Amino acid sequence: MYEPIKGFRKRLENGETLVGTTIVVTDPIATDAIAESVDFLWFDLEHTSMSHEALRNHLIAARGKGCPGIVRVTQGSTAFVKPVLDAGASGVIAPQIRTVKEVEQLVADCRYTPMGERGVGPLIPTNYTKVPIPQQVEQSNSNILTAIMIETAESVEIIDEIVAVPGLDSIVIGPMDLSGSLGVLGNLEHPEVVNAMNRVIASATDAGVYVGAGLGLDASYGLTLANRGVKWLQMGCDILAMIDGINKSVTDLRDLLEQ
Repeated sequence: MYEPIKGFRKRLENGETLVGTTIVVTDPIATDAIAESVDFLWFDLEHTSMSHEALRNHLIAARGKGCPGIVRVTQGSTAFVKPVLDAGASGVIAPQIRTVKEVEQLVADCRYTPMGERGVGPLIPTNYTKVPIPQQVEQSNSNILTAIMIETAESVEIIDEIVAVPGLDSIVIGPMDLSGSLGVLGNLEHPEVVNAMNRVIASATDAGVYVGAGLGLDASYGLTLANRGVKWLQMGCDILAMIDGINKSVTDLRDLLEQ
């Protein structure tokens, strides 16, 4: 059975810091090309127009490379979570979480009975029924990564209650939205933002909940987050990396031509 999230969990528990990137290009060749260079892939449905079919093709490509495919859904509710899991996602990230009830609903949607309320009937996760349903249910309940974004002042205020929800595996800090919620959009090192992040990291760590965070292509900021206690880092995306690489190569060549 395909279980890449087992390795993801084990590496985090062994103290490693994992680095991945986001896929927004709809063609699954992006996943096939990038998967071996990262520790996980983050597929973004919140800010892209990727179809369910395109996502499924990406997840199949990730499976072929043995790379965890974690999906940030549009909303953390059943209608958005269930089809993503049935398409073969290794985990789900729910954005803009503000209440404990929302966290409890996500956990219920990601787990089969008796741990949750997820309906049984997936094709891809059972390897097209080659894996018996009882085995798939048991293994899925322990292997699916359930994660929520902490990116509002409201969620910071109730972080101790959030990380106490049984079945929640990880919180993921969204520094940009968190800074906006705190009234200092874009100032990621503002004392209020840093204090809020430190509070979230400490609370999650004490509760045994993994801590992730999103960031751009800034390695120095990634190091800052890691030093604060973030254990898995979503770094930029395929489009930004392509633009960054092309801009650098073109600039380097123009500089050489002018010498």
